[in-house]
Amino acid sequence: MPTQIVVAGAVISGPTLLVAQRVRPPELAGRWELPGGKVGPGETERDALARELAEELGLEVTDVAVGERLGDDIPLNGTTTLRAYRVRLIRGEPCARDHQALRWVTAHELDEVDWVPADRGWLKDLAQAF
Repeated sequence: MPTQIVVAGAVISGPTLLVAQRVRPPELAGRWELPGGKVGPGETERDALARELAEELGLEVTDVAVGERLGDDIPLNGTTTLRAYRVRLIRGEPCARDHQALRWVTAHELDEVDWVPADRGWLKDLAQAF
């Protein structure tokens, strides 16, 4: 069975990183994550991430620049892998369409965020991404 790739965006604007508060599933509701989603058939990972950020944050695909990979792959289960990319916000103001809330955090605040378990694997890489 092929591996499903889920892409996450470390959206950075100046000295801050955008984090999104989950609504579902119940065991993750209220915790924070990097926004993103599944790569669809025929999509590149970067194109999928730009699409997901447009859907979840109300940004146009041209409002963000998806850059290089960030950190290591994180296996979610036997068939799904989570992969992060640096994303530069070019213009626009993200709004929470798929999440309970959004907030901007600094590198010093990363350890204070109640992260979903999978995204914790990138904390060291995120701290160096600013």
